[in-house]
Amino acid sequence: MSIMRSNERPTKQAPEANFTGQVLQDPVIVGTPPSRMRATNVSFMPGARTAWHSHPVGQTLYCVTGIGRIQLEGKQVQELHPGDTAVIPPNTRHWHGAAPDRLFIHLAMSEVTNDGAGTEWFEEVSDDDYTAQTAPIV
Repeated sequence: MSIMRSNERPTKQAPEANFTGQVLQDPVIVGTPPSRMRATNVSFMPGARTAWHSHPVGQTLYCVTGIGRIQLEGKQVQELHPGDTAVIPPNTRHWHGAAPDRLFIHLAMSEVTNDGAGTEWFEEVSDDDYTAQTAPIV
């Protein structure tokens, strides 16, 4: 067993090339082989969001606090609430982030491929996509 102390993993500012707005990242784990797991607590300030991206092995988001948004390419924007879990299939273009007027924090979990390939980043999310009407919660 190992214990990774929180003071060994400082909070990082997310790179502007892949995010719009202020986004902070707190690493939880970067697995060492044979594990391929990566997990990060991501804090989005109101209006902040990722660029379009995909993950070769998919991604799971566990919503911790606040109100978020997520969209799979070609689908309607969905709202996310504390306790929700979003499971994104492998190689699916998507984005996620905070609602326009709310802080949002999620635990992002994904795996790399056997050869170490991870997130593939694309263009920024347009304001029209970001502000689109969210789907009703059922």
